[in-house]
Formats: sequence, C-alpha cells, structure tokens
Amino acid sequence: MLPFMISTLILYPLFWLPVVHSESTTWNTNSEHQTVGENLGSRLCIEESDTQTMPRHPSTDWGLQMVQGRDEMYKAILRDDAVAKLYHLGKISDADGYLERTFLSHASIQASSVIRGWMEDAGLTTWVDQMGNVHGRTEGMNASAEALLIGSHLDTVIDAGIYDGSLGIICAISAMKVLKMSGMLEKLRRPVEIIAFSDEEGVRFQMTFLGSAAISGVLPVTSLHVSDKSGLTLADVLKENHFEATEESLLHLKYDPMSVWRYIEVHIEQGPVLESLGVALGVVEGIAGQTRIRVTVIGSQGHAGTVPMSMRRDPMAASAELIVMLEDLCKHPENKINHDRESKGFIKEAFAGSVVCTVGQISSWPSASNVIPGQVTFSVDVRASEDRAREAIILELENEMHQICNRRSVSCFLELKHNAEAIRCDKELSLQLKNAAQIAVKSISGDIGDNIPILMSGAGHDAMAIAHLTKVGMLFVRCRGGISHSSAEHVMEDDVWAASLAVLEFLQTQMNE
Repeated sequence: MLPFMISTLILYPLFWLPVVHSESTTWNTNSEHQTVGENLGSRLCIEESDTQTMPRHPSTDWGLQMVQGRDEMYKAILRDDAVAKLYHLGKISDADGYLERTFLSHASIQASSVIRGWMEDAGLTTWVDQMGNVHGRTEGMNASAEALLIGSHLDTVIDAGIYDGSLGIICAISAMKVLKMSGMLEKLRRPVEIIAFSDEEGVRFQMTFLGSAAISGVLPVTSLHVSDKSGLTLADVLKENHFEATEESLLHLKYDPMSVWRYIEVHIEQGPVLESLGVALGVVEGIAGQTRIRVTVIGSQGHAGTVPMSMRRDPMAASAELIVMLEDLCKHPENKINHDRESKGFIKEAFAGSVVCTVGQISSWPSASNVIPGQVTFSVDVRASEDRAREAIILELENEMHQICNRRSVSCFLELKHNAEAIRCDKELSLQLKNAAQIAVKSISGDIGDNIPILMSGAGHDAMAIAHLTKVGMLFVRCRGGISHSSAEHVMEDDVWAASLAVLEFLQTQMNE
C-alpha cells in the first residue's frame, strides 16, 4: 500500500489541512506485520458497511479518512519512531553500564554513522566534515538561497541521559522524514540542513562547542594543540580518524554568513520551569553568558600530625574559605558589589536572580589522609543572563580571593578556561517558533491559549556559537524534574511528539505557496 499512499498524498493538498486531535490512538509500531503504509492504507479504505449506514458525500468521507490516516503517519514518525531512535542512540556508549560518548570516540563514530543513515532515510544528502560534524541537507526549490540550519550535538557528558543533544537532532530528522513521505521535501523554498555537532559538552578536551564553533568560524586554530587527559592533542585525534587536522582545513569549515538564513535548535530544558507550568514546550529568549576558571592554591605540604595549626599554610582550608566566599557572593551580590562603573550605583536589575556560581571539581596533591596538601585546584563556573553582572562577579571574586590567600599566606592563581558572552535569540524567529509550538501542543493536548512560556537558558548550547554566524532561535522541551546530565533524565513520549511536530510546523512556513 505504501506507493499508493504516497501518490495519493501528492494528489491531494492535505499537508495544509488542520491537524485532527486524536487522544486515544494506540498503535503498536513494533509489530512485524504492521507498517506505516499498511495502517494508513487500511484507514484510506472505506468499507461497504460504512457507506450503507453513514450516507454522506463520498468526497467528505474520503477527505476525513485521508486526514486521519495522515495523522497516524505523523504520529508514527514524529513520536514512536523518534522515541525508538532516542533509545537506540542511548545504547551507543563507550562505557559499560552508563552512557558516555565523547568527541570522536569509538561510540561517537558509531553514532555518527547511525545518524547519517537516518538522515539519508529522510531524503537528505549527507557528509561528515573535517571536525566530525554530520550534515544532512536538502536543496529544496532554490539551491542558491540562504539555508536554514537545524542542529544539536551528538556527544554526551559522563553518565548522561539519552535526550540531551540527541533530541534536537532526531526531532529535525523526523520532521524531514514526514516531508519526504508526503512529497513536500522538494517544495521547501530554501535549502534546509541538519547538523549533528560532534562536540558541545567539551568533556574530552575541556573546550566546549568544538563542532559548532568550527562552523561559525570562532574556534581558534590553537585548539588543534590542546591535549586530552591521555596527552593526545585535538590534531592527533582528528588524524587518527582520517581527518586532515590542519589550520587550513579548520579555517575551511567556516560557513559564509551570506549562505545562511537562520539557525534553530530544539533542546531539553534541563530545568524545572516547563514542568511546573504544565507545558510541553517553551521558547528561549536568550542564553546566559559563561565564564569558567581554574583556581590553583599553593601552600606548604607537611605532616598531618606534626605541624601546629598556627603554623600551617594549608591550601585546602584556604580553598574551603574561597568556595564559601564564592557562594555568598553569588547569593548576595549586593553585599559586596556596590557600584557599577557607568551608573555609579548597584546594578540590581542586572543581577535579579540571574547569577549562578558552581564549584564542580576539586583535587589536591598529594591527596593523602595524613598529609597537609601542598596544592589544591578547583573549578569555578559563573553564569548570568547579563554580561555586566557576570563580569562584576568575576572581578569581585578575584579581589576577594587574593585577600583571603594573602591573609592565609598561600598563593592563588586564576586561569581563564572558557568565556562566552550572553546571547539573545532573534525576536521574529522566536515568534515563528512560538506559533509553531502552539499549534503542535494544541493539536496533541487541546487548546492551551497563549500559554507557551518564554524562558532564559542558564545552560550553554550550540546556538551560542552559531549566533556568531547568523540569527538563532531555540525551543525547550519539558523534562521530568528538570533533571539533566544524569541517567535519570527523561522526556515524555508525547513531548517528543510535540517537539517534532513543532519543527514540522515551522518548516511549513518555509514552503512555497
């Protein structure tokens, strides 16, 4: 039945008909004898008994059956198939017992191959670039027009959930597959390109956005010489995987801004707001700026039992005070930061609950229970939606740290590891995404009015890097408990459906009338 189904869909312009809400549909897509084509085909057939008991105009019956059949096909691809893909990718890991997939690892290469196959199944032309990013593209009706980019990342943190990054890739592929099956892929008025970025998390090289920063042209060529924990440089790893790993090849990755129209990204919220509001999708207003610092405190190493407390130069005790100071500074910045250089007053509106500070790593040397450490190193992560608030925190942190270290007779060194300015999503693009999200959520769960919330993102995303290339927009998807970067990460199947359908609805705006 599948060839008949596709040809019929092309003959009738049903892609533009309103979505019919179906709450109680149960469809076992795992059945060996049940396919999308067979199900849709069976729904297209009007039984003789129906025509006798329900005398209506034939075209009315036919149109209704077609719409219902189309909705079942959409649901199978946008929900059931998408969820199955998420679980499939979630099993591709470098570790036993938990999910770990870092830049150009064995699991990353395997996942890239799987994603590329899914892209091709959706009718896209695919390739892998010199940074390991996986691309899938359709030229639409005008190959020379500016392209819409849709992306997210295929790498994970250690002990990750299955939705972070992968959800955005799979929602985009699923939407494109629906367009292919309904014969609308070639009717896009501009090229559409899906990119599965090879590295966003920065786990392996402690540098975020390797994939998207290369595309946007903001990845410095010095990155090729950064080493992972094993001593391999980025260039070494690229060469091991048969990439060129030259400065020229890196610079060649940059897209021409004139060739790109916009960028959109779907991502789990990684926070509890959408769940608390009872809404599946939200529109991202902007992404907080980030600063990451490595702090090294050096004292005097000694015997734990023989050095009197009054004579110690203990970097661990100093680090503890520094960390508590950081927490207090970020909780109550008004107590420490009194003046803004420009306004000569406390910039209360810039802070307004937007600053978060974290110490996520700490290590000591020689790390023995009976030794006063000689050195302690810890990480500092500062984020804020307003750059001036983040910069004020960093400046005050530096001042306070040196005061504490001087008082304790230890040495402190601060090393900047990462710095990214806050970005604002494009208002017009965000409005289009909000409209698409409204249609998607309403079609699945009923009328929600104007209840698509606008959110700030405290987490970094590939959109931050791509914002250097073009205007960006993002959709957030509700996740249970706001939990992410954890195996407990979870998104409901209908929310996966809503996200995929929102991408599809957005793509409809890119159709030739």
